[in-house]
Amino acid sequence: MKQIIAAALLGLGMAGAAQAADPAVGTWQRQVDDGAYAHVKMAPCGGAVCGTITRTFNNSGEYKSPNIGKTLVIDMKPEGGGKYAGKVWRPSNGKIYIGKMEVSGNSLKLSGCVAGGLICSKQTWARIN
Repeated sequence: MKQIIAAALLGLGMAGAAQAADPAVGTWQRQVDDGAYAHVKMAPCGGAVCGTITRTFNNSGEYKSPNIGKTLVIDMKPEGGGKYAGKVWRPSNGKIYIGKMEVSGNSLKLSGCVAGGLICSKQTWARIN
């Protein structure tokens, strides 16, 4: 019985380590969009990665946006090689777009597209931690 419990705990620990090793996990600073930017915490959500707004800034400095705590990056599933596919929410217009994301070191490229990917808006984010 002790071996079964030990094996189960080891399996859980390894699964947690695998999720923590995901290159997208961490806090990222969004590029300025419509005069403001945010810090977004990327974390595992099921078999994907989701990003939640944790802090917001404008020309005057940090402010308490009503968007704090909202999910900006939605169900980005890894496709290998630092690439992901899912959805992205744009706070300035409240719309959800088809999303693509690529992580390379401390840089994250995010795009939101409409019309089957024909019209896209792109941003490059910087890792904070």
